[in-house]
Amino acid sequence: NSRMTVMSPAMSMLPIALLRLMLMPMVQEVGQGGYDSSQRLQIVYDFIVVGSGSAGGIVAARLSEEGWKVLLLEAGGEPTAETYVPAMQLTLTQSELDWGLYNKPQKNSMLGYDNNANLMPRGRVVGGCSTVNYMMYIRGNRRDYDNWAALGNPGWDYNTCLKYFKKSEDFQGRVTPENVNYHGKGGPLTVTNKKWRTPLAAAFLKAGRQLGYNTIDANAKEQIGFMETDVTVRDGRRWGVASAFIRPANKRENLHVVLRATVSKITFDKSNRATGVIFEHDGKQKFAMVKREVILSAGAVQSPQILMLSGIGPREHLEEHGIPVLQDLPGVGGNLQDHLTLFGNVWTTKAGVGYNALTLANPLHIQNYLFNRQGPYSVPFGVEVNAWTEGVEGDPKWPEMQYLFIAATPGIDYGIFFGPTYVGFKRQLNDAYFSDLNGREGFGIGAIISRPKSRGTVRLKSRNVKDLPILDPNYLSHPDDMQSLIRGARFSLKIGETPALKEEFEAKYHDKLLPGCEHEVPNSDAYWECYIRHMASTLYHPVGTCKMGPQSDPYSVVDHRL
Repeated sequence: NSRMTVMSPAMSMLPIALLRLMLMPMVQEVGQGGYDSSQRLQIVYDFIVVGSGSAGGIVAARLSEEGWKVLLLEAGGEPTAETYVPAMQLTLTQSELDWGLYNKPQKNSMLGYDNNANLMPRGRVVGGCSTVNYMMYIRGNRRDYDNWAALGNPGWDYNTCLKYFKKSEDFQGRVTPENVNYHGKGGPLTVTNKKWRTPLAAAFLKAGRQLGYNTIDANAKEQIGFMETDVTVRDGRRWGVASAFIRPANKRENLHVVLRATVSKITFDKSNRATGVIFEHDGKQKFAMVKREVILSAGAVQSPQILMLSGIGPREHLEEHGIPVLQDLPGVGGNLQDHLTLFGNVWTTKAGVGYNALTLANPLHIQNYLFNRQGPYSVPFGVEVNAWTEGVEGDPKWPEMQYLFIAATPGIDYGIFFGPTYVGFKRQLNDAYFSDLNGREGFGIGAIISRPKSRGTVRLKSRNVKDLPILDPNYLSHPDDMQSLIRGARFSLKIGETPALKEEFEAKYHDKLLPGCEHEVPNSDAYWECYIRHMASTLYHPVGTCKMGPQSDPYSVVDHRL
């Protein structure tokens, strides 16, 4: 994939090998490495956990506290040095730490992306996606959880889940009377306010207030409003599942972590009870037996893949690949949902208020991070503020849209890396549409559907586990999603017109007509529909492919006890 070889000017000044050398003192501080205990691999365990990400890593760690013998299988390897540096997230999603998945080319969307498709980053490393993601800590809306309970899943209402959020959390952010009852202290997962920000961060919050929206903590009582991003960062370092849960638990003799172990099948006895897993490790096929449970937590892509390879899934699809059907379960790999996000709405500003091509290349910033763990390297690159606006159906406090404010534009690196490689725009479109922004400071507002109605699928490419599954998100298949994004685009323009941005920061909207949409009347619904079909893409949150629900739901895969 040619995308993996292109780097921005800022990044090219910091070759990864040199960067890793500079980071070694910090890596030694946090004790990077030493996760793998495959030399202790045994035949029988109480529990086998497949996948060490934001679910599996925690489950394995918690089970090991009780003395159970636990095997944690991870298809990837150790976190690399740069995973600990928050701003280096840009280098992770197209590296050996990523599965390299692309969605199926879309017919009526993603027209501005190579092959009408884009990278769907999934962590293939200890800690899973929590080792490669943007570290933003957002729990979701309380009505999401209450709705799960109402659909027949007792125990998943918000008030029940809240006590576990608090138990997990070590909140080091700003405590107020409004959020004090919603955060925990002393838990393994550190959550904090950002410690470094551009001047645009305060401007975004002020813009929200000028539009009548309070500055909020979205992880507290309500979510409508504007919020400076909270992050899972501790002392200037990424603090994901690997650091927070797996590393402390890995000191226990009863937890065995095996890396580069690709599970191909769950085995069952005659009564359809799981007996173990078959996996490939060190070039050999191996088998581990289980006394109690196999816990499948390989994510929204690999979990349904492993189920289907094991004979659990839609009968016709399994028979198509010659897989004996153990359980005809139509919901496996269905119900795929993703936060479709509109990229490309950007503004230029006066100089000195956002990120520029030299922000990460500045020797003072590098020195400040290496010695003090401070500065722009200590926070996720570009991300400043999130906002949520009222729902248009039912409860207005259940947001329809989320907005992500990035203090940079696709022109930050003169069109070399950020737009065509990281975001994934077609090179020709990126050059034609964004070249006027090259080298200029500015910001972008991504409009995100909070509750998409379109549904897609994960399907097998073959019965070989090494053949990555086919992801078809089926974007914009439901007409309501288009209408939501049109409203989101218009509200983004409204934010950019506020005095906080337009007058104080000289914000000017990039109103160039998008190539391919010149035939539409600018700012009409038809123009925005064309724009969205070209520019909307994933925000990397695929979910739903092993749906939880009661037995009366024909597409449920697990019940409320999973």
